[in-house]
Amino acid sequence: MVRLPLQSDAPLKSPDELTREQLLLMYRRMFLIRRFEEKTGQQYGLGKIGGFCHLYIGQEAVAVGTVMALRDNDYTIDGYRDHGHALARGTPPKVVMAEMFGKTSGVAKGKGGSMHIFDRSRNFLGGYGIVGGQIPLATGVGWAIKYKAEDKVCVCFFGDAAINQGSFHEALNMAAIWKLPVIYIVENNRYGMGTPIELTCAVEDLFERASAYDMPGEAVDGMDAMAMYQSVRKHVQQVRAGGGPVLLEARTYRFRGHSMSDPATYRTKQELEDELRKDPVPRLKLDLIKEGVAGEDEFNRIEEEVKAEVEAAIVFAGQSPDPAPEELFEDIVAPLPSEPT
Repeated sequence: MVRLPLQSDAPLKSPDELTREQLLLMYRRMFLIRRFEEKTGQQYGLGKIGGFCHLYIGQEAVAVGTVMALRDNDYTIDGYRDHGHALARGTPPKVVMAEMFGKTSGVAKGKGGSMHIFDRSRNFLGGYGIVGGQIPLATGVGWAIKYKAEDKVCVCFFGDAAINQGSFHEALNMAAIWKLPVIYIVENNRYGMGTPIELTCAVEDLFERASAYDMPGEAVDGMDAMAMYQSVRKHVQQVRAGGGPVLLEARTYRFRGHSMSDPATYRTKQELEDELRKDPVPRLKLDLIKEGVAGEDEFNRIEEEVKAEVEAAIVFAGQSPDPAPEELFEDIVAPLPSEPT
């Protein structure tokens, strides 16, 4: 199938849309996610992090570009590739790292781990390990927003493999009927685990599925933070005004395997090298330098600060206490049955 061209070479936004400080914050958060994830992979290899772990390296522009177009009180929710989304919302790196270390100082007291980062204080409603499990939840959040007549939106991130779950179709159908304030963003990194999208989707332009629910759909260059910002900013205004839900397809690429246990041997070296040329982090940096937003010295300073922050997060996580045994019985949905007398 012929894929639609994307406007990935558009100029940067005008100053009335994003200030210099906001543009530098965008780069800081993207570089933070990149450095944090690189160090996460290292700590996983050292045995400091257990369980499943899915890195966000290569997809930083999707989360950061989106969040820059939202208000602080808007909601975001996503799947198990969630570290980057939490950092994009402003969650401190030290508590995210502590969560992955399984420490009580983590965002979920060490009980969630890599796939279940959560920060209610920033309306980040968490990552979910079940593929597509967050999609009906986001729809429920959208219903709550509308029921309470709140001036908010909910953004739901999910991978391309989740788009074939039955819950996707059920949730988008209901959202369209009730005109819920939800923006569904499928992060199409072209592989569901190790299976290429052309083997799983009859229609590879995933945004076209929006037409089945009479909602707007659009493909966005997910390797370009400014393109993501521009698209989400446009649609969030319509959604907030009662226009109903939207489906965006962020065309991105993960530079690492599906998880830390995946060597990614199903793709060629040439394919990876081609995609690395589109790396969203240096791409944004070069664009900002070209536009005169800041010079090399400013970016060097930001990068050194971020590196120090991530190193401090690792130290913090390593020095934090493990959960006490009795914590096993805290924060559960239902009480355990009483011991027989």
